[in-house]
Parts: sequence; structure tokens; C-alpha cells
Amino acid sequence: MSNSTGSVPAIEFRDVSISFDDVQALRRISFSLGKGEMICLTGDSQSGKSVLLRLALGFLQPDEGEVWINRQNITGLDETELLAVRRGLMGMVFQENALFTGQTVYENAAYRLTDQEWPEEEIEKSVLEVLTFVGLQNDLEKQAEALSGGMKRRLELARALIGWPKIMLYDEPTAGLDPINAHQVMDLIIRARDLHGISSLYVTKMLGEISYLANHRAEQTSEGGAVVATNSVAGVQVMLLEAGRIAFFGSPQEFHQSTLPAVQHMLHPVTDAIHDNLEVADPWAQNRRSREKQD
Repeated sequence: MSNSTGSVPAIEFRDVSISFDDVQALRRISFSLGKGEMICLTGDSQSGKSVLLRLALGFLQPDEGEVWINRQNITGLDETELLAVRRGLMGMVFQENALFTGQTVYENAAYRLTDQEWPEEEIEKSVLEVLTFVGLQNDLEKQAEALSGGMKRRLELARALIGWPKIMLYDEPTAGLDPINAHQVMDLIIRARDLHGISSLYVTKMLGEISYLANHRAEQTSEGGAVVATNSVAGVQVMLLEAGRIAFFGSPQEFHQSTLPAVQHMLHPVTDAIHDNLEVADPWAQNRRSREKQD
């Protein structure tokens, strides 16, 4: 399962396995994510999605196999070396709120660069650029805790995108958002992918998001802005994990056409057999019987 561009993969797993308390969480996982491409990672709870993300970030080390990030084998690196890889190449948007609530929008966005001791002028330029990208350029001095849910998620995205990392990892980034804010976040992710060539690993259980990400592309406008429009995207793949194994890897179209049981389970979680056997009590039956006795 290799990238189609022939370039050096942004992320590559080579026969990766890991267990916890003798329970195998991932089994011989092999795949590669190419430059500017996106893999939508899906599967039931406990299928191994979060473990795979933590391995890609170096938060966990595999029992077997190797994890490569942009030409570098990060398996066995110490924490200082792993931190250098993350800082230089990767951004992460967590499912949970990870903002510093006691700091302003500007301070939250600048944190990563401040921690790396960038010159103040370069930090200011980068922060204004990324906050403009997510539409928060007029909220620099607002406290993060005072933002709405959608604004907080956009700020989290800005903080991860600061400095435009080559690789972005998203752990259900629209979780808890209403449909309008969810689409705004996905449009920003599409713009980062298409306009900045960022390689993306996107975890979701919402299959509609996969279709949206695969059928919308960002394009630069003549005025220097950007627009997200309906257009198929060749560089989007779907990876389905089931019990720690890759049950499917292919295009979104192939995913929706697949007859594999694991895919059908995701597409139609309530099977016909279960549906046919459901017994739902009639809530009006008792009232009808009472009226029939009265008559």
C-alpha cells in the first residue's frame, strides 16, 4: 500500500505491531502516505485508530516493525530526537480541547514557535498569517476560553498549522461541532492540504466526512484568496481498521462499492437480520385497548 506519487512517503508503517497486556492492538500494519495526499482512517471504537496516531507521533513505540517519517526511522529514537521530528515536520489536532484557556488567541497560536525560540518578528508574521487563514485575525486579544466551540476548534487548527508543517494528523477534528462549524473546519483542512501540499492522516467515524474530503478541492482565486469547490481529489484514500488489522485500503469510490463484511458493517451498521428481529412495543396499544373496553 504505497503512495502514488513515487516520492518519499511523509509517513510509512512497515509491518508494525503493538500489544498492551498481551492484547494485540495493531497487527502487521503496512501503508504509506505520500506528499500532499490524505488518508481517511476509520473503524469502530477499539479498532486501533488512536494507537496508530500515537505511533505516528512517536508517543508509542512498536513491538515489531518500523515507523518512518519523511525519510527518518523514528523507531527507537529518544524523546529529544522525537520532539525534534514533531516540531520540524508535524502538527496535530486532538479530539479533546487542548487550548491554553488562560492565554489569548495570539498566545495560543504563537506557542509552538515561541517554544522553539523563533525571532519575535517571524513569530508575529506567522501568527497573523495562520490566524487569517482560519478567520481569527480580528480576535487576537480574546481569551481562548471566551471563544465559541467553532472558534476554539479553528484556533486549535491554527496552532497546529503554524509554520505550515509537512504532515498533519487529525483525530476526529469535527467532533462535537454543529454541521456549519464542521464544514468550516473541513474546508480549512482541505485548503491546508491542497494549497500548502500538506500530507494528512484524518481519523473519523463519520463516513460523510470522507466523501466531502474526497470530493472537494481548494483552488487559489485571482484575487489571492481561496475557494473550496466540488471536484474529485485523486490523492484521498480510505483505510479501515478492524480489530487491529487493515481490513480495507483503497479509494473512497472503491470503499463505497466494496462488498467486504468489514466495509458493509461500517456502511450499514444495523444489518437486515438485526432489523428484521427488532421488536418494538406499540406505545398506543394500551390506550386503544382501554377505549375498546369503554365502547
